[in-house]
Amino acid sequence: MKPLLGAVIIAVFAGGVQAQTLFSPHLPLVILDATETDLSEFKWKNRPVIVFADSEDDPALIEQMELLISRPEELSERDVVVIVDTDPAARSDIRLKMRPRGFMLTLVGKDGNVAIRKPFPWSVREITRSIDKMPLRQREIREAKEVVPTQ
Repeated sequence: MKPLLGAVIIAVFAGGVQAQTLFSPHLPLVILDATETDLSEFKWKNRPVIVFADSEDDPALIEQMELLISRPEELSERDVVVIVDTDPAARSDIRLKMRPRGFMLTLVGKDGNVAIRKPFPWSVREITRSIDKMPLRQREIREAKEVVPTQ
């Protein structure tokens, strides 16, 4: 499992990280570095899941990243992008706004409001269930059911 996390961290923190898809096309989950990301660019488009830690070696960070990359399709289906911040000294705009203490997982809705803050890792199942309870996601589900494919 550690080599997999190493690959994730290398991909996340590689120089010039833009909105790149990790291991595409087999892994549709977008993982971004918080120091190069502005939350406003995701408003009404994506649901950011922000993972904070004080170090890349934080066991909670390692566990959380393994959980997230284990089921990327479910997150991608819900327009989730993962933003990682493991450098408190960099004082990213996202870190200054969220003010985490140690490890923290934050789910931000498409409306830009913080939906959930957790001080411990959460499984993809728990994250997707929380997303599926959001009013905007409920509307997305209803609209998807209404679309009838033409033949």
